[in-house]
Amino acid sequence: MDTPGVSAGNSSVAPLADTDSKVQRRRWIILGVLITSLMAIVLDNTVLNVALKTIAEPTAGLGASQSQLEWAINSYTLVFAGLLFTFGVLGDRIGRKRMLMVGLASFGLFSLITAYSHSPDQLVWARAAMGLAAAAVMPQTLSIISNVFDPAERPRAIGIWAVAVGIGIAIGPIVGGLLLAHFWWGSVFLINVPFCAASVVAIALLVPESKNPNPGRIDYVGVLASIAGLVLVVYGIIQGGDKGSWVHLDVLGPALGGLAILAFFVWYEARVRYPSLDVRLFRDARLSSAIGALSLVFFGMMGALFFLSFYLQSVRGYTPLKAGAFSLAFAVAQMLTAPRSAALVRRFGAKSVVASGLLLVTAALISYQLLNVATPIWVLALAFFVQGAGMGLVMPPATEAVMSVVPRERAGAGSALTNTARQVSGALGVAVLGSILAQAYRSQLGPHLSALPAPARNAATSSITASQAVAAKLGPAGRDLSAFADTSFVHAMHLTTLISAAITLLGALVVMRWMPGRARAGTARQAQAAGSAGEAAHVNGAVPASETAAVPGNGAVPGNGAVLVSEAAPASEVAAGGPGGPAAREG
Repeated sequence: MDTPGVSAGNSSVAPLADTDSKVQRRRWIILGVLITSLMAIVLDNTVLNVALKTIAEPTAGLGASQSQLEWAINSYTLVFAGLLFTFGVLGDRIGRKRMLMVGLASFGLFSLITAYSHSPDQLVWARAAMGLAAAAVMPQTLSIISNVFDPAERPRAIGIWAVAVGIGIAIGPIVGGLLLAHFWWGSVFLINVPFCAASVVAIALLVPESKNPNPGRIDYVGVLASIAGLVLVVYGIIQGGDKGSWVHLDVLGPALGGLAILAFFVWYEARVRYPSLDVRLFRDARLSSAIGALSLVFFGMMGALFFLSFYLQSVRGYTPLKAGAFSLAFAVAQMLTAPRSAALVRRFGAKSVVASGLLLVTAALISYQLLNVATPIWVLALAFFVQGAGMGLVMPPATEAVMSVVPRERAGAGSALTNTARQVSGALGVAVLGSILAQAYRSQLGPHLSALPAPARNAATSSITASQAVAAKLGPAGRDLSAFADTSFVHAMHLTTLISAAITLLGALVVMRWMPGRARAGTARQAQAAGSAGEAAHVNGAVPASETAAVPGNGAVPGNGAVLVSEAAPASEVAAGGPGGPAAREG
């Protein structure tokens, strides 16, 4: 068993700074501290959504256009995603506790700077700095959990961590709405400062230090290529929405250039000795299908939250607080389903649970077709609940699947992998669905603006907030324009949700095809015996901890020491009825 604080024999797992008994006694307190520390980072993913309309206003906000609002979200997520692997490796190298404290302190400082931005450009750059600090925080939390909890308790701890992430994302709009009801828009960032300060103190007092004694070198080429490729792809997508045409040099140039850089990134990472993203890990069907499930569910969620904020505030006229309150249904559903996901996996297998979650998310996205200008608002609350329930079934099993494949001494890389999937897919969800929404809105509203002068016509088509601002200046004559803007936005929203639903449905099909199913009883007993033997060998110092973490199948062992389990699962999970190897699959 991987025991915190113990380095047995030739194990490559670094011992924790505290004694084993102290860490074991306070392991759940440590989990609480890590979740609290993470909350500011997670909240920031969605707290901005409810403030978008306010920031778009020229008087109460910064007068940001829709593309600037998309960049305010994506500058954070792209830098966040691009640096997660680097900071995961740095945490493994210099100490996860130390990196966690540095990241939180920096996040608090950059949040303070963001709160007092005076222009949309300043907001975008400040948000990018916040993404850098967040990248230093997120991977360390899962890494420390993987080192503090033994394999028997680790799925439960990761499940609680995943629930906290989901709830933090869901309550972000509520927190933002409460703040905007009493303070200016910058307060949605200022709240991070006390969170971060308190977390740094708690971490210093309670969290043990751990590191990888044999860390790899930092892959600077890979880091730069990943950031450049992602930024160019997202820039091209957003440009397509702004220009109303995807066949344009300003759109195709950056997008194709970004894809070429990302192709080079994958090629390079497969050949370098210390990759920032070990693409060979994706040979494991369990890991690759789990990453796909996480990516697609966040793609749909972040894209939906982006335009539903405008639907609630601009079309339905709700205040930011009332708009944010609808995410309570999202949070409650996750609280009900996520803690039960482990039991469901033991009974039905990860494949069935994750695929069912994706199908629920798909159903929720399709149900947005029922929304119009005067639909009873409980319909949206019900759709939010179904989508939250689906996410609660996807996130814990998929996250645990990834972390159980990656060796414990490389937990930082595994944590970065799951978080990168969430952040990149979230950024692409906002960029792709936001651009489709903008283009559909512009084409639908355009024919109703022929009577307006050219400057007013161009301003009115940039976003629904801008359309309503132009309508307000026209007085009584602007009522028709405001009504056209509402119906045009609802039409565009219907189109984007159908596309998003098709993508999450594809994700469910991928999971059903490639994710390993539930283990048969005989295979489970064999795996349990093998796992017990492996743990005994590890305790006696005969086998490194990383090698007892998995039952080898057709896996390969890359040069960096990561054990790839192409068709196998950790023995402890197979024994529990979780995903197994090819002989243990259903159908």
